[in-house]
Amino acid sequence: MQTKMERFLELLSDVRDYQDVQKVVEATRDLYGIEHVVYHSKSGAGEHSVAFTYAQNWADRYVEKDYVRIDPVVQGCYERFHPVDWKQVDWSSKTVRQFHREALEGGVGRQGFSVPIRGPHGQFAMFSISDNCSDDQWARYTDEHVRDMILVGHYLNQKVLELGSADGPAEGQQALSPREIDVLTLLGLGYSRAQAAESLNISEHTLRVYIDTARFKLGAANTTHAVAKALVRGLITV
Repeated sequence: MQTKMERFLELLSDVRDYQDVQKVVEATRDLYGIEHVVYHSKSGAGEHSVAFTYAQNWADRYVEKDYVRIDPVVQGCYERFHPVDWKQVDWSSKTVRQFHREALEGGVGRQGFSVPIRGPHGQFAMFSISDNCSDDQWARYTDEHVRDMILVGHYLNQKVLELGSADGPAEGQQALSPREIDVLTLLGLGYSRAQAAESLNISEHTLRVYIDTARFKLGAANTTHAVAKALVRGLITV
């Protein structure tokens, strides 16, 4: 039986343009049984890419009021490398509390979870999910799906980066295979080798093979060096 992640990757493989990204975001919402899914990225040059399932009137209001300046989730993601549960950020100021009330009225949901993503050349992205379930239901949901959501966010961001660039690998540089990119991405996110192998449903021996071939292609002295080189070249995002 096909897993949710396998189905997501199948959908992502069919993406050819930004309209397809929107379709994948909507499909991800349905696939994972969540009320809302949002992807937003900003390149180093200031170009935005957005796909969401929120009501359009809330999205318009968010832009009109320039709420990105005060949104504590955005600020929290800028300050962190790990996923951010919305209840962990500071909602205490009067302005932010008012923003929160408007977000709830706009149907955003009282529970939320965001994955900060840092790409090449100053790119920054966020992948978020939200819902109106209870605290207990949300805790169970995030416990079950946190690893998938991290991967979904990074895979989606990688696809957006590919759409935004027609550049192939530099002359004389061997391209990393999709699986080598997967392995280095997970290691860059702090996964242990055992965790990375489990996430990719491969053995640790096979994982080591992918690490070694990636190191060879990148001319890296060790695994950490390979991850660093892949990041600098924009081959992976973490």
